[in-house]
Amino acid sequence: MTPQTQLVHRYMDGFRHSDHETILGCLADDVVWTIHGFRTTHGRAEFDDEIENPAFEGSPELTVDRTVEAGEVVVVTGTGVGHHRENGRFRFAYSDLFTFRDGLIAQVDSYVVPLS
Repeated sequence: MTPQTQLVHRYMDGFRHSDHETILGCLADDVVWTIHGFRTTHGRAEFDDEIENPAFEGSPELTVDRTVEAGEVVVVTGTGVGHHRENGRFRFAYSDLFTFRDGLIAQVDSYVVPLS
């Protein structure tokens, strides 16, 4: 496993435990996170706020099905379960595209699809 792939898996594990320090340690200071169709954050402070969005409870359950690396990009696909405060438990499929710069994640493009 390459250092970039290892860092992405550390990041994913950080989300499984709502471990802000671990997640933020994987990111460039000026990281951009686009959750397509929902929101874009700029920088670590905004990213940190989104880690535990107040609309959700607890940590997500994330399963990684596939990891693909090409140059400065690592793509992870999988499924997950979250807990929305108002709507309860929900399942989703996701694809996250991580773009690296200087050994850190500089950009995250997240695509999330609700599952029944």
